[in-house]
Order: sequence, then C-alpha cells, then structure tokens
Amino acid sequence: MAAPTKGQVIKGSGTTWVGRAIRRLEDPALVTGQGRFTADLPAAHWVRFVRSPIASGQIKSIKPPSGGRLVTAADLKGVKPITPMLHKFNYKPVGQPILADGLVRFVGECVAAAIAPSEAEAEDIAEQTEVEIDETAPLIDSRDALASGARKIHDSVPGNIIVEGRIKTPEFDNVRAGAAKHIVAEIRSRRQNATPMEARAAHAIYDHSTGRIALTCTTQMPHLTRTAVADVLGMPEPDLRVVAPDVGGGFGQKMSLAPEYVLLVWLARKYKSSFAWTEDRRENLIASFHSRDQYLRLEGSFDATGKLIALDTDILANVGAYSCFPTTCGVEPLMAMAEMPGPYDVQQYSCVSRGVLTNTCPMAPYRGVSRPTITLTMERMMDKAAAAFGLDPVEIRRRNLIDKFPYKSAMGLTFDEASYKETLETAVKEVDLPAFRKRQKDGRAKGRYLGIGFCTFSERTGYGSPAFAARGMEITPGWETVHISVDPSGFVEARIGSSPHGQGLRTTLAQIVADELGVTPDIVKVVHGDTDRAPYGWGTFASRSLVISGGATLIAARKVKAKLVKLASHLLEASEGDIVLEEGHAKVTGTDRSIPIGKIARESYMQTHKFGSGVEPGVNESGTYDPVGTFSNACHVAIVDLDIETGQVRVDKFLAAEDAGRIINPMIADGQVHGGIAQGIGNALLEEIIYDESGSPLTANLADFMPPTCREIPEIELHHLETLTSASILKAKGVGEGGAIGAPAAVLNAINDALSPFGVQIDEMPATPQRVRAALRAVEKRAEKVA
Repeated sequence: MAAPTKGQVIKGSGTTWVGRAIRRLEDPALVTGQGRFTADLPAAHWVRFVRSPIASGQIKSIKPPSGGRLVTAADLKGVKPITPMLHKFNYKPVGQPILADGLVRFVGECVAAAIAPSEAEAEDIAEQTEVEIDETAPLIDSRDALASGARKIHDSVPGNIIVEGRIKTPEFDNVRAGAAKHIVAEIRSRRQNATPMEARAAHAIYDHSTGRIALTCTTQMPHLTRTAVADVLGMPEPDLRVVAPDVGGGFGQKMSLAPEYVLLVWLARKYKSSFAWTEDRRENLIASFHSRDQYLRLEGSFDATGKLIALDTDILANVGAYSCFPTTCGVEPLMAMAEMPGPYDVQQYSCVSRGVLTNTCPMAPYRGVSRPTITLTMERMMDKAAAAFGLDPVEIRRRNLIDKFPYKSAMGLTFDEASYKETLETAVKEVDLPAFRKRQKDGRAKGRYLGIGFCTFSERTGYGSPAFAARGMEITPGWETVHISVDPSGFVEARIGSSPHGQGLRTTLAQIVADELGVTPDIVKVVHGDTDRAPYGWGTFASRSLVISGGATLIAARKVKAKLVKLASHLLEASEGDIVLEEGHAKVTGTDRSIPIGKIARESYMQTHKFGSGVEPGVNESGTYDPVGTFSNACHVAIVDLDIETGQVRVDKFLAAEDAGRIINPMIADGQVHGGIAQGIGNALLEEIIYDESGSPLTANLADFMPPTCREIPEIELHHLETLTSASILKAKGVGEGGAIGAPAAVLNAINDALSPFGVQIDEMPATPQRVRAALRAVEKRAEKVA
C-alpha cells in the first residue's frame, strides 16, 4: 500500500491491526459491572474532611463533637507542604499544607480530617466539628489581587504575581507600526471544573507482613504520586505502592497531587490500618482543582491584504490560592504565551502572561489547558478582522494559515507536517457553506437567527522532556518506558508507565504489538497503573499516551520481534532474513516450514541449551521514547439556532475535520473527539464556577454547575485526514484534547454570526442565555434612546 500523502483520507487496509476499529479490550469488564474502582475497597476507617467555610482568615480553634476523632495540622509534625517548583519565569514557590496550618486561603481547603468506622459516622463528625476563623476580606478576582495595595495571599509573593512570562520579538514594534489595521479581541473565560464522572477517591492500607503501604487512588500519575507522597512524608519510596485501578475520567483534574492522598498514607502508617475517602460532588466542585479563569487581550496587526503580521497579547490567569504539583500554576499562563499564535503564520509577537494568586480553589490542567481560551481569543480576533476587511471568515483564515513545513513559530516551536488549509477546505465543503447562507437569510426574514462559526486550530501533542525542560520545571516529565515479554504459555504482556483512564490505550497498544509480532490483540495483556508491576513512567495527560507510550511500545515490540526471529532461525535452521512472523507463527518464506510463536517462547525458557551461550533465556525487551512533540490540527464548524427572546442557544450541527496523523483505531479516535467536543460545548454554553463576593462558591451541585447532557449535544460529523508525521515514530499524533480546544470558539463564533444583525458581540464563555439577553437588551436600550 502506497504511503498516504498529506491530508489523504485513508482507512485500515484490513491486512494489519493498526487502522482497524476493533472493539475495546477493556470494555467487557466495565460494561458488565466488573470494573475495579477505588471506592469499591473496604476499609476499617473512613475519613471525611472538615473544609473551611471561609475564603480567607486565621484559624482560632477547631472543636470536634464529644467523642469525635479528629486529625489537624498540629498532628502532622514533620510532614512537608506540597511545594512544586519552576526555575524560570520569575516563579515564586509557595507550599500547600496537607491540612490548613493557621491560615485558610479558600473555601473548601482541608482544615481537619474526621475518622470513624463508617463513612456516615465520619460525615457526622465532620459536620458537627466547630471551626472558628477570624475572617479577612478575600481577593476573588485576579484584577483585584493585582490592585495597588492589595493584601498578599502569601507573604512570599509580593503583588500576588506568582509567575510571569514575557516575550517581544526584535522587530515587533517596527512591524506593528506599519500595519494597515489593528484588531482587538478582549476575551473573558470564566472558571471551569473538569467534573469527571468519578470524583476523587483514595484508599490506604498497611501491610503488617512487610510494613508497606498500598495507596489505591484516582490518579493519572501513579509513579509520580508515589515519589511525591514519599517525599512529603519523608518515607522510603519502596515502602509505598500506588495503584490506579479503573478510573472514571480524569481530564487533568486527577493529575495533580492531592493533599487528601498524602493524609491517608500518613494515617495508614501511623495507625497501621486501612483508611478510605471518597469525594462527594460538592467537594469536587468547590475543592478539587479548577481551571481557565482568565482575562485575555489580543491585538492583531494586519497589512492591507488581510495578512496577520504581528500579535500583542496580555494574559491574566487566576491560579487560585496554591500552585499545583508537579506542573505548577505556571501551566496555564505559560502555555498561553507559548502557543497563542496557534496555526497562523505570524513572526512578530509580544506577550505578557501572568499567573495571579487569589482566595479561590487552586487551578490545574483541564483537557486542553489554556488552548481552549487562546484558541477562542485568536478565532474571535480572526472573525473581527474578517469583518473589518470585508472578507468572509473562511477567506481571512486561508490567507493566514501555515502551509509550509517544518515551520518555526515566533516562540521557537517547530511545527511538523500538518494540514491546516486542507482541514479548513474539507470542513467548508462538507458543511455546504453557500447552502447554509441561503438558509440563514431565509430564516432571518422569518425572525429566526441561525449562525455558523469556524475554528481552525493546532494542538501540541506527544511532547517529551525537552518541552517541559523549557519551562524550567524542577520535575521534568516526558519520556515513557514499556517492557514487553512473551511468557512460556505464548501470551504477550506489555507493562507500561502510562496510566489510562478511559482512552482505550490497552486496545490501541495491543494493536501495535499484534502487528509487530504477528499475533492477535486478544493475547496481548497491557498492565498499567501499579507501581509494583509497571515501569516508572509519567502517566496520562497532554494528549501524549498513544504518541509516547505507543512509541515506546513500538520500540520494545520491534526488539521482541527481533528476538523471536533470532530464536526461530535456530529452531527452523533458516536465515533470520527468511523468517516472518504472521498468524501466530514464525514462517520460513517460500516454504511450508513454520513454528508457533508460543512454542518458540516456551523453548526460550525451557530449552535454552538449543540456542547457544550467546542468547539470553526468555523473551523480555524494553523500549523508551522521548520525542520533541508533534502538532495535530483541525477545523471545527458549529451551526447554532439562537432564540433572541430567551437568549437560548441550540447547537443544530457540529462538524469537525481533524488530522491526528496515523489513526491506530478509528472508533477510539472518534470517541475521543466526540467526548472533547461535548465538553467544549459545555464550556461554551453552560459550565461556570461562580463565587460570591465573600469567596463562597455558588455552584456546588450539578443543578447550578451544569455539564452538558445528550440534549445539548447534536450529532457530530467527523472527517479524518491523516498526515503521517516524521516527528513521531508511530506517524501518529495526539487526539485526546482537540475536541475540547476547538469547540468553544466554533460555538462562540456561531453565536456572534447569529447576532450580527443586531450589532452585538459576545466575547466570553460560557455564553449563557442571561449574557446573550443582556447584550441584546443593551442594544434595545440604545435604540430606545435614539428613538
């Protein structure tokens, strides 16, 4: 089969496993109720956390009810705070105590832990515990925290700016000064919560025979969780085993180290017993990590032809009260600075990006991190520029998208082969833009307001340690290692450091191994999420698992293949070059001689004398992969129907043309994109964490914080292009976050297209009915004054 060209639509050939939409190997257990989740484990003791009802203040006293068992900061002598570290960008390290020690800095911060034989009893103790706090005026909005004379959230951070990135390219001022037009977009992204189906949970148990602790928890990074907990508690790392069982979604929220996990390990060590905690939805919404509370101002400078020649950006990211481990709170503002230009060809760039401390729940990565907000900002600016130049929104994108590769961005990022213009043209063709414009015109004549929105974007995926090292991170994640063995029974085991939580990685990696070894995926067992069984690795985040863990799997599988071929050449008395692995056998080409792979493996353990002294017993190989990264890309199109009387927005159609390189399993890739788009639509229209002036969250349940349901999500039409990249050993790119990155901008642009007859624009998300109506009322009032 000839190699596909850039943007060619291809399908699995049927002769290999890679490219086939086979059913997920992990699903039978999950759909039949046989999954293993943290909250399923029994414990001798249950923990409920007493959380601060005050956003800022000094703790005066903590009084449990009579007979209630309580742990406070005073009990945790020698336990270190969680203190993530950057060594660049004027970062100011701050420590988060496991339990609030003297001061509370946000509503929901852990003040004490109630312990009882049952969860209900622990809940009663927590609710009856009296916490006296001398309240001080909180700082909730990042702009207030920056105001002159504002109180410091942490004494060590003057001005409350915990991290600050700055860049200006040498010719920026000159180029900007020569621009024909300057287009400004001011964007507000309201605070969000990842809201995984399964909230956080942890279970810690002491093993009396070994003195070890086993921590089972809902983490995306089991190995780093083990290292971090051991560091904070000052315990030998071999004394701690961390297990991530089946995890009901993470989306980044379960990537960061939770103080609650540290406390459970401390309890299990101290009392030599088992302890469990399961987060409820209220806790998740007020105290689990939030995201994307940002103000962004972007000025795009264009020449007379509508070509973007310079960008000037100011980014203000509210990072909450503490910094998340291991990425630090720099993850949002620094990503925003590095990737703001997106898929557009612009070489002159100026940016100031600041992370600001406030008395709110700490931030952590959430699917796409800052990309949904910076993509929204760029795409709103592009639509505004199109209007200023009298161009169609599609045309201004055509004039500015990158089309020569490799491309070096103003921030020094190298963009590998991609299909920015091709995905745009595919989307325009498939959505039938002329037909929509006619339908839109006819609808307006009848008082119906339809809108269409385009979003073109890039997604940096599968990047290894070089990218994280550039941020100056003290802990630099990136590489992945995979161990593959063929046991004496002929079954294949791949032990991986990555830790999936719903992405179908067990299936896609099995497909990769099956192709290399000439076996079927069902005999490949992928082991993950157990620090006693899996090699050290960095877990699952940043659209990296298939690219990096898959790359390491391919390297290890090729080594296993070479070993099997070598062994088969001895047993079949043939040249290694004549041996092929297929259909579960090693075969000598051009003959009918073959031997089952299972028999080769068995003899490698049981009959080692047959192979001579130069061949090691067994079939066990490892692969490690640490790439620089690759860029996926897509064009999203949303069509909305806006009710001007109520402000209600209905998404009638959503189309995505995306390019994630080689697709290993189309069904799984589709599912990833569908899920991301659903979350993106929720971000655009519904989801918002709201604080009142006192710092109390007003969205502490799913009636007030509203994730999307099937009613809000239309049928999603997908078109895959496959550009085989040289930046990935698999030729694949990441696909996990793209749906969430592009959907908000497509929906907001569609809303603004629907509103265009009224001369009003919505430049914040979520675009709730209240905000839409407020914008329309402002227009109505202006009209009344004129009249």
